[in-house]
Amino acid sequence: MINTNIYNYINVLDKAADAANSRNEIISNNIANVDTPNYKRKDVTFERYLEQAMIGGDSLDERVDEINTHLSDFGGMIYTDHSILSYRLDGNNVDIDTENAYLAENQIRYNTLISQIGQEFSRYKTVLSGN
Repeated sequence: MINTNIYNYINVLDKAADAANSRNEIISNNIANVDTPNYKRKDVTFERYLEQAMIGGDSLDERVDEINTHLSDFGGMIYTDHSILSYRLDGNNVDIDTENAYLAENQIRYNTLISQIGQEFSRYKTVLSGN
């Protein structure tokens, strides 16, 4: 985390990218355990926390600044999804097609976040170079 207000957006995007990376690992683990009896799928929730933090009457800059001051408290929470529900007789609730779709969606999200971070740095470079 970079400790200056100029990087508030980058810090929030970085935290979101970390959560997406964690989700990628969790989804990959779900896929690896598709045939494990009694395994329950897991996921990471982060976007809901970020969305709730963004709600408010303040400007976007003020909300991002507020989030940035408490960024260490932000993080993706790993949870077991539908822990009492099983799709199969062996107690496993992982659907391989659904997991593959979640994985593809998450990789698009991660790539977009990384692209946004790069664009933010590019803007700073443009301002600093005077071009």
